[in-house]
Amino acid sequence: MGSTGARRVVSREQVVRGACRFFLRHGRVDMDALATSLAISRATLYRVVHSRDGLLADVLWALADRSLDRARRERTNGGVEGVLEVTRRFVAELRAAGPFRAFLRGEPETAARVLFHSGGVHRRAVSAQKEILLEVDGGPWSTAALDQVAFLYVRIVESALYAELLTGAPLDPALAETAARTVLLQHR
Repeated sequence: MGSTGARRVVSREQVVRGACRFFLRHGRVDMDALATSLAISRATLYRVVHSRDGLLADVLWALADRSLDRARRERTNGGVEGVLEVTRRFVAELRAAGPFRAFLRGEPETAARVLFHSGGVHRRAVSAQKEILLEVDGGPWSTAALDQVAFLYVRIVESALYAELLTGAPLDPALAETAARTVLLQHR
């Protein structure tokens, strides 16, 4: 009887978890090394995740979502101040994340593509921000305004967080917070 070369079955969730561990160790995702660490072929890896950008988006969002959840749990203020507090906590943790900073430095074009365009990180961030806005006591924004407020708020935060990636120069965090506060207060 000949060997049929059984394939290892791996789920997208398993790949994303493995890629998160790899990213936290290396500040990047090397598809060959990831496939080896998961004991699968590169072809199987791509069959599961389809593209490196898509996998990076999933990894960045999984890690960001953990940080965002932690910031939400640690929030001590309500209302608009609570929204801003969650953002401050999240941004501080992201800025302190060595692997994330290494990724931004090492692969700026990929980072911009994955964070803002094809990867879906921005879309997920807007969706999470809508949830945070819905948690606000003393909110409420109309349903139509909620989508716009979440989008604008996230774009302001992204502009401050990734200013050096986008323009080569940092943006004053206090100015960004003033702009974010204005969006929250003016569109209620």
